[in-house]
Amino acid sequence: MVDFFDLYLSEDCPYGDETTELLGIAGKGRLRIMSREHGVAACMDDLADFYRKNGLEVISSLGNGAEFNAHDVIFEAQGDLPALFRLWRVSQTFLSLVCAIASNTRFSVELAHKVNPDLIIATSRKTHPGFRKYELKAVKTGGGQHHRNSLSDSVLLSQNHLSIIEDIGRLRSTRKIEIEPRSMEEAYKYAPLADVLLLDHFSPEELETFVPELRSLNPRLEVAVGGIDLKKVAEYAKFVDIIVTSELYYSKPLDLTAKIRKL
Repeated sequence: MVDFFDLYLSEDCPYGDETTELLGIAGKGRLRIMSREHGVAACMDDLADFYRKNGLEVISSLGNGAEFNAHDVIFEAQGDLPALFRLWRVSQTFLSLVCAIASNTRFSVELAHKVNPDLIIATSRKTHPGFRKYELKAVKTGGGQHHRNSLSDSVLLSQNHLSIIEDIGRLRSTRKIEIEPRSMEEAYKYAPLADVLLLDHFSPEELETFVPELRSLNPRLEVAVGGIDLKKVAEYAKFVDIIVTSELYYSKPLDLTAKIRKL
């Protein structure tokens, strides 16, 4: 299995740290990563494992899902100074990304649950290449779920599939069958056949009338909606079971800083 942290480090320090080597920095030191804003910790255990693998001692690390405030130290490690300088930027950038995803996921889930406690916020498989493992983990840490991890773990008849095949016929699968209709007419047509209907780009006003009619055709039907602005999640939460989004993967990175000192 690919060690993603080794890949990240090989991108940032492929042959050596020219600055640290030029200055002749040696000995032992301590690194602290601190936040300048409120957030939710994610993938802290993964980062800690990476540090230990590189011979460094992890002094403190917040638990995944823990909330932190401005000026809080969220991760601290010590050991070989050149190693700390090599891992510093990769670590800070990594945490700024995954903690932002966890933070925004938690905010979206809490906002939705004020209206519909059973609603699921689920993220798509439109992750950044090489970062899926941690993006998905950050979503779960924030209280969200995964709509699809990959092509291998679910059945989704997309609009492109429906454009290719003439008639889907009778479908049987051990997985839930999800269908993404291209129109309201297709939604009515496929509602009796699907476990989940994924409706894209419908307004809350349309869903208020539309969804009860679909459920009357199939009482066990779950309705998902995609292609919406998460700022409007509460408006949609009244009418659907699942909100599918990729927006959380593009959360603005948290403002973190790091300090290194000699021991």
